[in-house]
Amino acid sequence: MPRSLTVHAFAKINLDLLVLGLRPDGYHELRTTFQSIALADKLTFTPTRGPFHIECDDPAFPTDHSNLIWKAAVQVLAMARRRDPPFGVTVRVEKNIPMQAGLGGGSSNGAAALRALCALWKVKPTPEQLQHAAARLGADVPYFLEGGTALGFHRGDVLFPLDDIARAWVVVVVPDFGVSTKDAFEWWDQDNKTRGRDRRVRLDGQDRSNDLLRVVAKRRPIVSKLVRALNKEGASHASLSGSGSAVFGLFSKRSTAQAAARKLAGPRTFVTPTLTRRACRALAAK
Repeated sequence: MPRSLTVHAFAKINLDLLVLGLRPDGYHELRTTFQSIALADKLTFTPTRGPFHIECDDPAFPTDHSNLIWKAAVQVLAMARRRDPPFGVTVRVEKNIPMQAGLGGGSSNGAAALRALCALWKVKPTPEQLQHAAARLGADVPYFLEGGTALGFHRGDVLFPLDDIARAWVVVVVPDFGVSTKDAFEWWDQDNKTRGRDRRVRLDGQDRSNDLLRVVAKRRPIVSKLVRALNKEGASHASLSGSGSAVFGLFSKRSTAQAAARKLAGPRTFVTPTLTRRACRALAAK
């Protein structure tokens, strides 16, 4: 067993996100295009004597059994047909992906933990078993096992890999508040009760909007202001990522992206490149 194992869990943006309606199970039917970016958390798994333990440099980060890293450990043991609780590993998280920002940090941590703990505990699941374990952790988690550019249907958990988009530089701006996924979809439900819109007509793949942008910006106007500012600075596309609160803009050149970031300078403004699927695999192993 290695003394420790360090991996990186990359963030994502949603190039588009269409909410097609409410499912019978209470979740929402989605169509979204995921895109991974190089902004990443660093997770170090160290074998220890004693209970499973999570540490983080961000005091707001949950370190108990509600964390997807912990839940991933339970899933790995289940794949090994073990019923004992997680034991003998300390996970140190260097948190770089802001929480409640729509960047997928929690889900990415869960996917990274599945792979790392399988390696540490010498569990060798089939690809199908690993995908099923990821889906049990959350709708976005299966995507983070692959990365790159991918189309997600249903809850976002049915994936179709796409050709990677041309490399772009991404300016990510995270306001000083978070938006929970639960709140964002409840706002969508409230605002669409009387609209009666059928979103299925927008499955032609040409739309690059986020249906949650309008409902989030209605409650948090700074979101739409940031989108307009990124467009003004030359972004080829700017929108809300997931349910927010992060807003992003795509730029073809690093220098242009950096100039835009300086205009929008804040404590949580990032410039980072997009990642191909192959680059995600390489990053996850570092």
